[in-house]
Amino acid sequence: MKKLIALSSIALFAVFLCSGCIGIGNRSDLRGGDTLGKQLLDLKTAQTMGAITDAEYQTLKAKLLGTK
Repeated sequence: MKKLIALSSIALFAVFLCSGCIGIGNRSDLRGGDTLGKQLLDLKTAQTMGAITDAEYQTLKAKLLGTK
C-alpha cells in the first residue's frame, strides 16, 4: 500500500512539473494550463504526500510566485 501511495505521489508530482513549466512562462494566459492557484494546491499536495521535501516545496513555490 505504501508503494502504491509513493508511486502515485511521484506520478502526480511529475505531471505537476510538466504542466507547471508551461504555466510559469506566461501566467497571464491561463488557457494553456492550470491556474496559479491550482498549481500551488498541487504543489502543497505533493509536499503533504511526501513526494517533495519542504525545501523543494519552498523553492518551487517561490518560482511559481516569481520570487527568489
